[in-house]
Amino acid sequence: MRVGVLGGGQLGRMLALAGYPLGLTFRFLDPSPEACAGQVGALFVGDFLDEEALRRFAEGLDLVTYEFENVPVEAARFLEGLLPVRPTPKALEVAQDRLREKTFFRELGVPTPPFHPVEGLEDLEEGLRRVGLPALLKTRRGGYDGKGQALIRTLEEAPKALEALGGKGLILEGFVPFDREVSLLAVRGLGGEVAFYPLVENHHRGGILRLSRAPAPGLSPDLQAKAEGYARVALEALGYVGVLALEFFQVGQELLFNEMAPRVHNSGHWTIEGAETSQFENHLRAVLGLPLGSTAPRGHSAMVNLIGHRPDLAQVLALEGVHLHWYGKAVRPGRKVGHITLRREGLPELEEALPRLLSLAGV
Repeated sequence: MRVGVLGGGQLGRMLALAGYPLGLTFRFLDPSPEACAGQVGALFVGDFLDEEALRRFAEGLDLVTYEFENVPVEAARFLEGLLPVRPTPKALEVAQDRLREKTFFRELGVPTPPFHPVEGLEDLEEGLRRVGLPALLKTRRGGYDGKGQALIRTLEEAPKALEALGGKGLILEGFVPFDREVSLLAVRGLGGEVAFYPLVENHHRGGILRLSRAPAPGLSPDLQAKAEGYARVALEALGYVGVLALEFFQVGQELLFNEMAPRVHNSGHWTIEGAETSQFENHLRAVLGLPLGSTAPRGHSAMVNLIGHRPDLAQVLALEGVHLHWYGKAVRPGRKVGHITLRREGLPELEEALPRLLSLAGV
């Protein structure tokens, strides 16, 4: 089977590495000739909106998937006329607009923080009256890893935040005093079968994921069941095929939906060594119509991102149970260039080794 991937970043790279043992081949489409997935598969350099480039990219492929959610929907729709595209482009449409995304989940009965659309100062003032302070003003489209948003603490800060984010095409969200941030990886097969990984606890700094712990410490069966229920209704409503990541704020024993990613996800990198079947292999199994693999965890795992930092290889490999993944990207401040996963059979053993892991990763 020949799989096309829209995007050539590290997620595409890891999809290919998971697919080669299954006998799959890969072709990536990316505007950059330096896309790191090109180190492990055929890289087709072209613009996502160039229909001729899309036609040539699609030649000889059996299906197309994508490794980031900002692929233009028009490109996915165009390719859908030539061959199967999974997940559905509808998932891209929902994920690419924060207002549409929040509205979609609210209509499914999934709790969300309060939100309000903003197209100018009057909307912002009305939104602040509705959601209260502090609040987060975000661009509806684009933005990732903390970009495209501003925290508003006082009414006096509102006009400046509005101006900084372009004045329109925005969403105001109530600031949630959450206990922790968690995420759920769900996978739905071509025949509608579903599987879920355990909830993961995530720690961010500067809007960038730094640490994931799986399963989330203190995870209750009720909370896991609640997350799975929310994911199930979203998967069904979208007619989804593949891995879907949902991020939540945990407040007591309630989960408030934050955002979705219609793709494999950074908070699921631990599954490569820490689960019976990795998120990358399960995504490929799903989009190809193959049986889904077990999502059961293998003990306890911690995953740290390497952000603009290349650790000492010998020191990393000296830590028992550690696995280093280097993405083959140039090191730049604020850039994800790799990750390290540490696995232990028990949570106490993982907790004991975690400080050393964080030190090696520069976290």
